[in-house]
Amino acid sequence: MTVRLDLAGAAWRKSSYSDAGADNCVEIADGLPCAVPVRDSKNPEAGVLLFPAGAWSAFVNDLKADRRP
Repeated sequence: MTVRLDLAGAAWRKSSYSDAGADNCVEIADGLPCAVPVRDSKNPEAGVLLFPAGAWSAFVNDLKADRRP
């Protein structure tokens, strides 16, 4: 299944887990009820990864709890 979203007006924000350097720059767009778009801020035209909101929430919670695979 292909999902197409119009993210032209999306408000992207840099993840607090990205460092201040130029190497680790992950941005997410808030405001979609069922999905979280993620992109590389160094190359935003390269595309977007789209995660289900529940999966993204679980991922962030695991990071905060320092649970890593």
